[in-house]
Amino acid sequence: MNGSLIDDLLGQLQGAPAGQIAQQLGTDPRTAQDAIAAALPMIVGALGRNTQQPGGAADLFGALQRDHGGAGAMDLGSLLGGLLGGGGGRAAPGGMGGLGDLLGSVLGGGAPASRQLDAGGILGHIFGGAQPRAEQGLGQATGLNSGQAGQLLKILAPIVMAFLARQVSARNMDAGGLGQTLGQERARVQDQGGLGGGLLNAVLDQDGDGKVDLSDLLRMGGSLLGGRR
Repeated sequence: MNGSLIDDLLGQLQGAPAGQIAQQLGTDPRTAQDAIAAALPMIVGALGRNTQQPGGAADLFGALQRDHGGAGAMDLGSLLGGLLGGGGGRAAPGGMGGLGDLLGSVLGGGAPASRQLDAGGILGHIFGGAQPRAEQGLGQATGLNSGQAGQLLKILAPIVMAFLARQVSARNMDAGGLGQTLGQERARVQDQGGLGGGLLNAVLDQDGDGKVDLSDLLRMGGSLLGGRR
């Protein structure tokens, strides 16, 4: 497959999955879809940045193999099946069904059922100390409040990891191949600019002020007016 991983995953989250996410966030489907389209490049781009650090690709590859692949992990179809109410795909551990049950622990319902659903841990590895900026920037750019933006990132984090685990298996990638692929995704996000590229660079704090502001987003081409420069 020569297309963008982000575009592939975004396509799978359109329609009914986006509608279920909107219900979970308490917003309308269009707002949820726009927010997903902004959040995915930020998440995948940050993963791409991490894999370029010493040992980063090997660490991510190990996490995908350990926590998001193999017989004990849900694949992407199962997670998306949960978004659609548990229809199709392998049942989640403990008999979970539907987004509310599947990601209940992810969104604050106690200890996660597995490291695969430990969205807080996943986001901590992806963004590190920049996680608050990621939530702030996503909310500022899409109109979600801070709670909704954080909730969306928690929903998407296990989905992105399950998707990457499937790609690693399907393409027979090693750590080097994974790092190269995600590095290319990050470069594509930044080259395209728009809201995704602006958010990614604002979260990584271009000006070093520790805050996400409109000057960060606009400087990187992430205009709130449809990505116009």
